[in-house]
Amino acid sequence: MKRRTFLCLLCLVCCVASASYAKVLSAKAAAGETIQGTVVGIGGRMAGRTRPFTLIVNRYTSADDVVNMNSALRSGGQDALMRVLSRLDAGRIAVGTGVGVTANAVIATPTAEGGTKLTVLYQRTVSFYELRYGARSEDYRVGYAEIYLDRRGQGQGTFIPAAKVKLEGDTWVVEDFGEFPARLLGLRARGSVVGAR
Repeated sequence: MKRRTFLCLLCLVCCVASASYAKVLSAKAAAGETIQGTVVGIGGRMAGRTRPFTLIVNRYTSADDVVNMNSALRSGGQDALMRVLSRLDAGRIAVGTGVGVTANAVIATPTAEGGTKLTVLYQRTVSFYELRYGARSEDYRVGYAEIYLDRRGQGQGTFIPAAKVKLEGDTWVVEDFGEFPARLLGLRARGSVVGAR
């Protein structure tokens, strides 16, 4: 009897905790900007395939953080950049129906047409196979996306799931592990980020 009462109380506590956690998650999502669309593979294993794409932006990366990223690239290359990225959290990025990974940096810059260009960098998940067998893809540890939105929050972009980032002068050079970057099509943004753009 005591055990049954304890289990009932435990279930009640878990239900209350999960309900409050769901409220926190929905409040966070409501506070940010969500961009949804479709990833279309152009080459490699994903050629001709489509998947849903979601980017949740909770905050844009500050100018100071961008300066730190550039300094890291200059001084220590991609390894130093990865250390800086690991301390940043701008939102989440997902390809497919999963929860995705942390979008470490989301950099917003205005375009000449009055829209916005978003540059997204994240630490991609390197598989055990890549680490065990020393695959060449292990050196491509950054995921990268460029998104162009017009004034209405609609647009398209480019997605590179495995990339290397270098600095040449003051310009980022992004090298794709595959042959062609994937395309982001039918993008639509909803919501807004505090202090955005």
